[in-house]
Amino acid sequence: MKYGIPLMERKIIITEDGSHTVSIPEMGVTYHSIHGAIQESKHVFIEAGFNYVIDTLSKAQINILDVGFGTGLNALLTAINLEEILKTGYYVALEPYPLTGDEVHLLNYCNQLARKDLQDDFIRLHQCEWNKSITLTDRFLLHKSNNTLQTFEHTSNFDLIYFDAFDPDVQPELWTKDVFEKLYRMLKENGILVTYSSKGDVRRALQSTGFYVEKIPGATGKREMIRAKK
Repeated sequence: MKYGIPLMERKIIITEDGSHTVSIPEMGVTYHSIHGAIQESKHVFIEAGFNYVIDTLSKAQINILDVGFGTGLNALLTAINLEEILKTGYYVALEPYPLTGDEVHLLNYCNQLARKDLQDDFIRLHQCEWNKSITLTDRFLLHKSNNTLQTFEHTSNFDLIYFDAFDPDVQPELWTKDVFEKLYRMLKENGILVTYSSKGDVRRALQSTGFYVEKIPGATGKREMIRAKK
């Protein structure tokens, strides 16, 4: 999930809900919440983002930008939910520092979700070609970009943005007004951006860009998160 950290030593660890995350010991950070990788992704990005947008979306396809791809957990959960509601998704994911194949094979998400049937698709999420749109399933079109957010350009207007950079204390350059202005332009009218952070500086940067910002209950271990609407 987390995006834009140069190659350092990475370790696969277990979080409190039994699902894996990736730890970078040198920086003291993890890709997902230690309180539960799957529970966090479901709460922040699926329940507060995907489900919220789907309820108001009249067309059959939802366009999503994931900043960033990381372990592929957000993409996997999105693909599962698209399958359940019989809609299609165009999913663009940014990740300049992808996991290795060995790291991906260690991740236990399909087992934890009782969806072992999706293990091959999960591996394909990571192995498919970069900077090209790939039909992963009948309902899931994936375009992975190994560009940074600052250099990324895309013509599609998105219904939903999963903003999952590392904490503002770790990656302050990704939580600025300039970055949020770029993301604002990429969203359709009434489009949504969701993020786990609810820090005052983040909220003010979003508001100064033109977003309507609401603080809503966060995932386990965090009191609040942000949902911002264009």
